[in-house]
Amino acid sequence: MDERAFYTDSQTAKPALLNCPYCRTQDSYDLQWSVRKKKDRIPQGADERDRAKFAKAQSYMVLLDDKVACKNLRCRRRFDISGVKTMAFL
Repeated sequence: MDERAFYTDSQTAKPALLNCPYCRTQDSYDLQWSVRKKKDRIPQGADERDRAKFAKAQSYMVLLDDKVACKNLRCRRRFDISGVKTMAFL
């Protein structure tokens, strides 16, 4: 059984405080996250190995964005997101 059958997938935006490396301004940016919540029941047709995987599964979030554009009107350059974890357990 595929691991994706254990989760419900949705997307959400969470704010993060980031510094632009070019103009050095600090601002809040909405980062896109994929939220995977564990289902309350195991899907039908699961065998013993799938039941063991389901028991160990946890809800988690994965960061989808890798770059953001600076909000400073004079700068507007795109920069890599650093200092933010790419995966977080719920």
